Amino acid sequence: MKKTVKSGIIVFILLIIGVGIYSVYNILFPKSNNEYSERNMSYRIAENSRNYDINTAKNYRNEFIAALYIEGTIQAENYYYSQKWILSNIESLKNNSKNVALAIFINTPGGAVYQADEVYLALEDYRTSGKPVYVYQGPMAASGGYYISCAANKIYANRNTLTGCIGVIMAESYDLTGLFNKLGIKSTTIYSGKNKNMMNYNEPFTAEQKAIMQSICDECYDQFVTIVSNSRKIKYDTVCKLADGRLYTAKQALEHRLIDGIGSWEDMLCDLAENELEKPGIKVQTYKKPKKRQSIFDIMTGNAKEIEKAKTAAALGVPSDVIDSMNNRSLMPMYLAPQN
Repeated sequence: MKKTVKSGIIVFILLIIGVGIYSVYNILFPKSNNEYSERNMSYRIAENSRNYDINTAKNYRNEFIAALYIEGTIQAENYYYSQKWILSNIESLKNNSKNVALAIFINTPGGAVYQADEVYLALEDYRTSGKPVYVYQGPMAASGGYYISCAANKIYANRNTLTGCIGVIMAESYDLTGLFNKLGIKSTTIYSGKNKNMMNYNEPFTAEQKAIMQSICDECYDQFVTIVSNSRKIKYDTVCKLADGRLYTAKQALEHRLIDGIGSWEDMLCDLAENELEKPGIKVQTYKKPKKRQSIFDIMTGNAKEIEKAKTAAALGVPSDVIDSMNNRSLMPMYLAPQN
């Protein structure tokens, strides 16, 4: 039996197994309404405070703090993150007279400069209504996650949070011309403008092109540092020393004034309710992006693509990242923490 036929049979069997596992999972764990009802979860905060008075609390019984969750890699849309959903909710809450504050939970390694800045500006606009924004940093609030945090009146972090990572990264450039020559592969791109094809795998990356990309990185970096400097009231030069792309622990971030406090999510909400709003016992309304299960088609095509990518990489003798680079030539700058 030919090798290609065997590979095809193996891929088919793996897909069948994947579909079978997915079907059994759906039978054992059917979808529930809870998957889509997170927005309706609500509770009251700081009712144990000595300043809480049940009669006074009646005056703001219809008001609420919106707990908005920002999770996953920041980009237009992915399984965990939706730019449209986040911006729409921030705008809606700004115009909602019953909403009196935003509590943002952030757990992200960062992401695209464009989307991170859009969320930051949306939160700045929200604050023009006079309503405060508090940020709580979860397991990771790095790079673009920290960028967004800078829109807050106050930043809290868990004691195990990794934050900071102030810097910019852009797409890697792979020059595969030598490998292609060795294998007898020819790849030609038709283009006009000498730098139109820069960072493509089939041409060397020139010094001029590197300078072009570096200038874009530097401009985004300056924007990031300026925002940190202004929001945290730290001198620009001091921020530059901190902004070398490294991650900071919560303790280190507090020492460098990158955050305001270390504690729990409840600690932050109590501070917001009792000290900022002076409304202990106020309701907290949860806003989380609904999670949708992957379809069988998504699973099948996703598994097939990963298998084919691994086979291609092995055949060429290159890392799988190189194949990703060949298939995705995004040159967008990213506020993104290093990924393994």
